[in-house]
Amino acid sequence: MISNFSRHAVGAAAFSFLALSAHAQTTGAAPAPSLKEVTVTGNPLGAADLIAPTETLQGDTLLLRSRSTLGETLDGVPGVSSSYFGPNASRPIIRGQDGDRIRILQNGGSAPDASALSYDHAVPVDALVTDRIEVLRGPSALQYGGSAVGGVVNVIDNRIPTEPLNGFGGRADVGYATGSREKSGGVVFEGGNDRYALHVDAFDRKSDDVRVPIDLECERPGSPGLARRICNSQNSARGGAVGGTLFFDRGWIGASASTYRSDYGTVAEDEVTIGMKSDRYALEGEWRPGGFFTSIHTKFGHTDYRHTEFEGSEVGTTFATMSNDLRIEARHQKIGNLEGMIGFSSESSRFSADGEEAFAPHSRTRANALFLHEELATSWGRMSFGARTEQVKVESLGYPNDLSITRFTTGQRDFNPHSAALGALVNLTPQWQLTSNLAYTERAPKDYELFANGPHVATAAWEVGDASLEKERSIGFDVGAQWKNGPNNARVNAYVTRFRNYIGLNATGAQRDEAGDVVTDPAVEDTLAEYSYGGVRARFTGLEASGNLRLLGNEGFAAMERSGTLDLQWRGDLVRATNTDTGEPLPRISPVRVGAALAYGDGPWTARFGFDRYSAQQRVPADGTRETAGYTLWNAALAYRMKVTGATLTWYARLDNITNQLAYSATSILTTTVYPAAPLPGRSIKVGLRANF
Repeated sequence: MISNFSRHAVGAAAFSFLALSAHAQTTGAAPAPSLKEVTVTGNPLGAADLIAPTETLQGDTLLLRSRSTLGETLDGVPGVSSSYFGPNASRPIIRGQDGDRIRILQNGGSAPDASALSYDHAVPVDALVTDRIEVLRGPSALQYGGSAVGGVVNVIDNRIPTEPLNGFGGRADVGYATGSREKSGGVVFEGGNDRYALHVDAFDRKSDDVRVPIDLECERPGSPGLARRICNSQNSARGGAVGGTLFFDRGWIGASASTYRSDYGTVAEDEVTIGMKSDRYALEGEWRPGGFFTSIHTKFGHTDYRHTEFEGSEVGTTFATMSNDLRIEARHQKIGNLEGMIGFSSESSRFSADGEEAFAPHSRTRANALFLHEELATSWGRMSFGARTEQVKVESLGYPNDLSITRFTTGQRDFNPHSAALGALVNLTPQWQLTSNLAYTERAPKDYELFANGPHVATAAWEVGDASLEKERSIGFDVGAQWKNGPNNARVNAYVTRFRNYIGLNATGAQRDEAGDVVTDPAVEDTLAEYSYGGVRARFTGLEASGNLRLLGNEGFAAMERSGTLDLQWRGDLVRATNTDTGEPLPRISPVRVGAALAYGDGPWTARFGFDRYSAQQRVPADGTRETAGYTLWNAALAYRMKVTGATLTWYARLDNITNQLAYSATSILTTTVYPAAPLPGRSIKVGLRANF
C-alpha cells in the first residue's frame, strides 16, 4: 500500500509542477502581487501572534551570535542547548531532547543528513549564507512528524526566492577569530524584477585547533604533544548555491542547486578526520487557483549525502544517504472564522555504512503522511487544532557489500504513527497574552534503533538495536504567558512531556571485543561496553523565561540627554528529565541556566556586555555519565554601522569567554567518553565586517 501511495504522490507533484510551468508560459505580463512572508515553523497560516513558543534569529542578532555549527549558534536560546562534540559537530537540543526528536528543516522542507545518527556527524549548514533561523519549541510541531516531538529548527536561506525582487542587492561577510585562527567569508547575491528572481551564494571557512584554558595531550603526527588546544579540532568548510524563481499572476515556481563540503577533525580520536559532502536539488512552487483552495504550495528535494572517516590517510568507514522528500500544502478559504490547510508529505531514503566501524546496516526507509492545521479566531484570541497520520516502512538490507559480515539482521517493520495537537491563545489585555498547547505524538523507531549492531566510537559503546521496538508515544503540555509594553517585554513557559516507550541506549553490563563477542574475562583489554536500544517510561519537565527591560532612554526609567538607549536583556531555563521506570535521571541534560546582558545603542553604535551562568549538573544516571561543575562565561560585543556609496557596512568585534574559564558541557557525550579531552573553547576575539548592498 505504501509503495502505491508514494507513486501517486510523486505523480501528483509532477503534475502540479507541469501545470505551474505551463501556466507561467501562457500568462501575460501583469505584475505579480507581493507575497506575504510566512514563518513556516511558527504558524503555517502566517499569523502574527504565535500560539507555539517560537524564537527567531536574523540580521545583526544572528550575525553576532553565529558560530561554526548550528548547535553552538543556538545554544543559549531559552530551552535550547547543544550536543557539543568539539567545535565542528553539534546539533541543537531542545527541552532536553536531541537526535531524531529534533527536526532540522531548510526553508520548511526536509534537510536529510547523518547528524542524528552520531554526535560526531556535522550538520551541513553555515550561518554565513543563512538569512534567518526559527526555533519552535514544544509539542505543536506535529505537522513535521514524530521526529519533531522535541521541536523544530528551520534554517531559511532564500535560495528559492518566494517574493519578487526589485533590482539587485546582497551582502558580503568576512571575519577572523583568534581562538581557532578561523578565517571566514561569505557572499549572497540576489536580483530580479516582477517576473524573475535569481539567488547566488558562496562561503568558505577555515580554522585550526581550538584554544582552551588547559594543556591537552595530542598524538597526531607533527603535533607538539602537549598544548592548550583541542587536538584534531581543525576544520575546512565551503559551499554555495544557485537558485531562481519565475513569477506569474497566480503564483510562482523556482528551483535551486546547492553544495556543502567539509573536512574536519573528530576530537574523540587524534588521527581521525571526516570528509563530508552534501548536494541538494530543490523545486518549489505555489499556485493560487481561487475557489475553495486559495493556495497550493509544493516542495520537492533530492539530497545526496556522503561522509567518509579517514584514519590517517586510510579510508575507514563511509556513511551515505540518498533521499527524496515531497511536501504539498493546500490552504483553504475561510469558513466563517475558521481557516487552515491540509497537507501531504512523502520521504524516502536509502542509508549505507561501509567499513570496520559500521554499527548500522544498509537500510531503506519510506514515510508518507497526511496532516491538517486549522485555526479559529474568537473574540478573546485564537484556537488551533492539528492532526497527522503516517505510514512508515523501515527495512534492513544487512551488509550486502560483504556477505561474510553477518552481525546485521535483515527484516522489515511497518508503523502507523498518529498525532494530534490542540492550542489556544488568550488576549487578556492589550499587554498580556496566555498560550497553551496540548499534543499527543507517536514516533516510529529509526533504522539504527531497530537494527544497529556494531562498535560506535563516538559513544564509546557497542550499540545493539532491537527489531521488536514499538512506537514511541508521548503526551506534552505547554502553558505560557507573555507581557509586552513598548520596548519592555517578558515571557515565561512551563511544560511537561510524558513518554511511554521512550527509546534510548541503555547499558546492559556486558563487554564486547573487536569481533563483537561477549567478553567475560575482566583481564581482556580493548573492549567496549554493550548498550542496547530499548524503551522506558520517561518524564520531561521544565521552565523557560526571557525578557527585555528598558533602563535608560525612550520609555525607560530615566531619560538620557542623547538619543541612546540601555536595555537589560535576561533569560533562563531549567529542565528535569527522569527515567520513571528506575527513578534515575536521563543522561546529558542541560543544568539550570541563567543569563543577562546590558545592550546599549546610540545612533550607529551598539554594544553588549553580559554573562551566561551554568549550574553544576549533579543529576546524572549511574551509567558512567560524569557530573559537571558549574561555570560562568562572560562575553561582550561592539558594532558600528556606516553607509558608503549605496552600501551599509557593519564593523563588529565579539569577545567570548572573557575570563578564559575552563568549562565542560553537561550535554556532550564527550564528558563520558574522552573527558577531559574536549572542554568548551577558551577566550577568543572575533572581528568582522558585513556589507549590505
